[in-house]
Amino acid sequence: MILMDSVLMIFSSLILVICVLAGVAFMVLL
Repeated sequence: MILMDSVLMIFSSLILVICVLAGVAFMVLL
């Protein structure tokens, strides 16, 4: 259970980082 929670937290933080990078790249391209 603890392993599942840590994996889920890492996965959600990774998605957040990807979204931020995509937003920055989008603003730079504009």
